[in-house]
Amino acid sequence: MTYTPLDQRGPLPDALRVLLEDYPRDAWEAHPNFSGLVQFWLERHMMFRRLMEMLDQDAKAMIDRKIAPRDYAGRLSRFGGMLVNQLHGHHQIEDHHYFPVLEKLDTRLKRGFEMLDKDHHAMDGILNRFAEGANGVLGALDDDAKMREGSAAFRREVLGFQKMLHRHLQDEEEIIVPVILKNGAAGLH
Repeated sequence: MTYTPLDQRGPLPDALRVLLEDYPRDAWEAHPNFSGLVQFWLERHMMFRRLMEMLDQDAKAMIDRKIAPRDYAGRLSRFGGMLVNQLHGHHQIEDHHYFPVLEKLDTRLKRGFEMLDKDHHAMDGILNRFAEGANGVLGALDDDAKMREGSAAFRREVLGFQKMLHRHLQDEEEIIVPVILKNGAAGLH
C-alpha cells in the first residue's frame, strides 16, 4: 500500500477497516472500554475540530469587518497557538508511544499506523505554513487593509488544513478506537 497524501485521500481502504466492522462508530460510546482513554482521545480530536472552525469563523469575521483587528489578533494568537502546540504534542505522544503499542495489538493495521505517522510528518509542514500565515496577519495589525488581505489568505490556508486535518482525524479514529475497544486500555498509559 503506497502512501496517499491527506489532500488526495478518501476514506480508509477496506484492509484498514478490518476492526471497524466489529466496532462500528455508532456503537463506540456504548462499549465498556469507551470511558477513559477512548473518550479522552475523541475529546482531543473534537477540540482540534472546534479550534479549526473557530479560526475559520474569526478570519471570516475579520474579512467582513465584524471583529475589531485587535480582538481578532488576540483570538488568532491564542487559539492558533493552542492548535499548533496541542497538535504537535498530541502527534509526538501518538508517534512515540501509542502507535507502536497499538500496532502490536493488531498487526493487520501496521500499514495504517505507518500512514498515520506519515500524516503527522506531512502536517509538520502544514503547521509551519499555518503559523507563518498567522504571524503575517498579526504583523499587519496596524494596517487594516493588509490585515484583511492577510486574513483572506490565512483563511484559505485554514480551510485547506481543516479538510486535511478532518481526513486525518477520521482515519486515525477508525484505526485506533476499534483496537482500544477490542483490547482495552490496560498497558497503554
